[in-house]
Amino acid sequence: ELVAQGWIDLVGGVVSVDDTVLEKPYSQQGTTALLGYFWSSKAAKPVLGLSLITLYYTSANGLRVPINYRLYDKAEGKTKNQYFQQMWHQVRQWGLRPRAITSDTWYAAKANLNWVKNDQTGFLVGIAKNRQVQLTLPQPYQRVDTLTIPEAGLLVYLKGVGRVKVFCQRFKNGSCRYYALYLPDPEALAAATAADFEQLHRLHWGIECFHRAGKQLCALRCFRV
Repeated sequence: ELVAQGWIDLVGGVVSVDDTVLEKPYSQQGTTALLGYFWSSKAAKPVLGLSLITLYYTSANGLRVPINYRLYDKAEGKTKNQYFQQMWHQVRQWGLRPRAITSDTWYAAKANLNWVKNDQTGFLVGIAKNRQVQLTLPQPYQRVDTLTIPEAGLLVYLKGVGRVKVFCQRFKNGSCRYYALYLPDPEALAAATAADFEQLHRLHWGIECFHRAGKQLCALRCFRV
């Protein structure tokens, strides 16, 4: 209906994937479906609750809306990466053609990135500091945190994935967070700047705000259904 009325454009937007824990500290594990212990970055430990995985879309014309979700079910024996692939395949069948996907390091697995690449879609993902890269072929692989990365990014070969541009987000305490950018057009990838990185990185913040609003304003953690 949103598409038919012209509110949302299925082509050219950005899809963000992330998960959050809907804490249920007073519930009893084993008596409620889907309830379990899941890692919480806020608490820095596993907490009892429901794990919600969301695909969040920022359309080319500026609309921001959740478009697909899963509640993690340990009985299904799937990983969060498999849930993501399932949701991504589903929204592609619906006709969604985004220009890029954004995620944190959790969804930056090689299988996920190649899945997205095969669909001719770009991505900006967080990567662990020990992720293996090559500056040029056939040089040996090295950890991404051993590189000197300029503000404009550095073209490398990400092991098992291919050509990407890595960026380093630096913090006042001297630490650094690493990201890998991929664009289907090699020339566009080579020309990508820090401003391109910042734009995608800023759009990804939308899913963080969505999950936070769901908890603080909509009381998702209190729902019994």
